[in-house]
Amino acid sequence: MLKNALSQVASEMVTNAYRHTKGPASLRLRSVRDGRLRVGVWDTSPYIPAPFDKPPGAFGAPVPVSTESDSGRGLFLVRQCADSWGGWPLGDQLFGSAGKLLWFEVEVPAGCGVGVAV
Repeated sequence: MLKNALSQVASEMVTNAYRHTKGPASLRLRSVRDGRLRVGVWDTSPYIPAPFDKPPGAFGAPVPVSTESDSGRGLFLVRQCADSWGGWPLGDQLFGSAGKLLWFEVEVPAGCGVGVAV
């Protein structure tokens, strides 16, 4: 279950980066501490969408999105699956372009089949 959810949320975030920006994008997976995995997506747009513009819990319960919907699925999945998330605007120094970094974190239980080395 965790591998599928991680793959789907990361895929949705990368898809959003390519769909809504005009430039390169980058995906980064990182072990941060105590079996936690951080997934980050950088792109060239400075706009930080919900839910990344507010801390977890600031929105109430996520409203389900139809699997047939053309939008909103990725952001719903982040709110449904991630323990924490955020977004940072970036200046012109990173990768030679302004933009943002959106990220989320999940706890990876031992033995779940997701390789996270701490």
